[in-house]
Amino acid sequence: MIGPDELGEFNLADEDVIDVQAITDAMMITSQSISELAIRFLLNLIVCWLIVQFFYYRKSRRRDYYFTFMVFSSAMLLLLYMMGNAAVGVGLTLGLFAIFGVIRYRTETVPIREMTYLFVIIAIAAVNGLAPLYHLADAAGANPHYELSLGSTCVLILSNLLIVCLIWVLEGGRWLKHTATKLILYDRIDLIVPEKRSELIADIEKRVGVKVNSLEVGHVDFLRDAAYIKIYYTLGKGEAATIGTLTRAKDFVEQ
Repeated sequence: MIGPDELGEFNLADEDVIDVQAITDAMMITSQSISELAIRFLLNLIVCWLIVQFFYYRKSRRRDYYFTFMVFSSAMLLLLYMMGNAAVGVGLTLGLFAIFGVIRYRTETVPIREMTYLFVIIAIAAVNGLAPLYHLADAAGANPHYELSLGSTCVLILSNLLIVCLIWVLEGGRWLKHTATKLILYDRIDLIVPEKRSELIADIEKRVGVKVNSLEVGHVDFLRDAAYIKIYYTLGKGEAATIGTLTRAKDFVEQ
């Protein structure tokens, strides 16, 4: 049996807990929510545009991926921001985008460079959509409310700048050679034997017009006297190779 004194202490403690929860459960006003969303969206849009416009598109000239990256990043940020404030959590949000990605991108081969930029875009959207910007002020006082945290905002901006700087260093670094591959259908199968490798490379360089670093011999068709050969070569400054591995006209995407 619980005595009256113990029951009173229990009710008092319960009331204290309720009061603390009511005080600390502050809500952001509408203008603060709108400003937070605007800051996140604009920062994410500017950073993604800088990356896509000045690093990706400058070399690839793929307008289809340009559209995909920009829209994907904005939609990802909005979904993460909205779902992050809901009970479903972030895990379901990332799972939904993983399902969408598998359904769409499994139908065609996405180049490794495009896939890398896609993951970068997703990571930036996740950082900008989930990083805390507001902090609870006067939590123990009579008027708990949210205020924009200057420190958190600066850390968020710095995180975006670090990603941009890293891509700038890797994309523009002269110490990093940009290699590419090209798949060719070769007609002189008498040169594909290992003992004639130097003669094969010289003939390919003369006919294709690139300096071959290495090559691989693939499928050989003795009925047509042809073989598929994959060559590796170094790209010059500002050059790009987006369709070097295509073998059929229908695989080419009009840019």
